[in-house]
Amino acid sequence: MKVQLIAHTLQPENIVAAAAKLCYSKVDASEIMMNLDPPRVEGFVNHLMELGHESPIEHVSFTFAIEGVSRVLSHQLVRHRLASYSQQSQRYVRLDQFSYVMPPAIEEDPVARSLFVEMMERDQAAYDALTGILKQRAYETFMEEGLQEKDALRSAEKKAIEDARYVFPNAAETKIVMTMNARSLKNFFAQRTCMRAQWEIRELATRMLKIVKEVAPVIFKDAGPGCLSGPCPEGVMTCGKITEVREKFKNL
Repeated sequence: MKVQLIAHTLQPENIVAAAAKLCYSKVDASEIMMNLDPPRVEGFVNHLMELGHESPIEHVSFTFAIEGVSRVLSHQLVRHRLASYSQQSQRYVRLDQFSYVMPPAIEEDPVARSLFVEMMERDQAAYDALTGILKQRAYETFMEEGLQEKDALRSAEKKAIEDARYVFPNAAETKIVMTMNARSLKNFFAQRTCMRAQWEIRELATRMLKIVKEVAPVIFKDAGPGCLSGPCPEGVMTCGKITEVREKFKNL
């Protein structure tokens, strides 16, 4: 898994402070920005977070490039609707050797690992065979319809991989660019850094949180699973490791 913060709102905590102060000020926004000094910004944003007034943090956003994750993860990720996503297409990108994500529990067991790798190789072989069969059929059809050979080959390739991709498993690796505002990110972290979240998206969320804490430490000071600031919101489904979890995110 590779996670990079490739863009974000400049001076995010200054923007949050200015947006919040504007609500109660007679002066214009540019003057508010000029009068912001680091100690005042930190104190004011801290106060906002303690009060739970999070609408001002919607003004700042963060864009991540994410690689080496599975389609299992991406199916969960896009359920967080207040975000923008761009994902590598299996429809337009031919995967002559697809990469895949192997769960640690499978990788640790030699028998399970061998079976998993065998299935991945079979999926690739099926994809290659299907692509060849479908491409030839589509090519012949396009030629009969009067397309030039070059155009027929290009269109046939696209049409073939569009259907051949159906044999790929959830383990297939994908790449995503994702943008979220800070408020959506805090909600994402609350849900996905929890010990009860699926292991892969939990790892992604934890890495993302560590990154944004370096850029906006006050905004994300208390970000993480819901049990950091109160009882476990999972109730009877709790992992039972609240002390361990709090220590982990305290030192993240």
